Amino acid sequence: MKKNILFTGIIIALIFSACSKTEEFKTDPISDYAPLIVGKYITYQLDSQLYADNIIPEDRVITYQVKHLVEDTIIDNLGRKGFIIRRYIRKNATDNWMPDNAFMAINTGSSYEYIENNLRFIKLKEPIRNEYSWKGNSYIDTHSDNPDLKYFDDWNYVYDSINTPLTLGAITIDSTLKVAERDEIIGIVDPSAPIYEINFSASNYAKGIGLVYHRFVHLNYQNIPGVKPYKVGYGITLTMIDHN
Repeated sequence: MKKNILFTGIIIALIFSACSKTEEFKTDPISDYAPLIVGKYITYQLDSQLYADNIIPEDRVITYQVKHLVEDTIIDNLGRKGFIIRRYIRKNATDNWMPDNAFMAINTGSSYEYIENNLRFIKLKEPIRNEYSWKGNSYIDTHSDNPDLKYFDDWNYVYDSINTPLTLGAITIDSTLKVAERDEIIGIVDPSAPIYEINFSASNYAKGIGLVYHRFVHLNYQNIPGVKPYKVGYGITLTMIDHN
């Protein structure tokens, strides 16, 4: 009888221990911050940064409006359900929308994959908690012969500022999270420097909405004696202005 009582006590202790561990690792689902529903859209102001090179005399920013519309579903080559996101663009609010590009997004159940220009990014990953990190560009072959992909190598995505309010112009959002994706400077950022490189990327996602803000910069600066200094790269800023 004593053995049975002891055995029962051990089982109960294990059950309570398992419950405690389950509660400790509870996380918001990916779908809270990346809802994929056909018909859902987000409209952004897109600020496109052009850098001075041999053609453009000085840095300048061109502003557009873009709409990301979840337009349809698709089955990918792994048999997973994906969603086609169509991008529409216009110069200002009085112009008609024109189709511009298409992307694919997949909620795997534990991560949010986003395919853009044949590059697969892991934009979000469970568990959603501060300081959790993952290799968001691990599907990109940065060691290929394509030099344009090398700067994507070994990016460490990190959750920051979870469940934080965010104000975008006249819009205030109650709950957002930030994903710090890259903040890298190679060399010294100075016009007199012979060369430097900047890589920066960060995204904010709102609960129940999706991506509401994104800032990206990739810049190579070269200052060769006898040649006018020039920059190679681009930058974009996406700021949500409307959604359904």
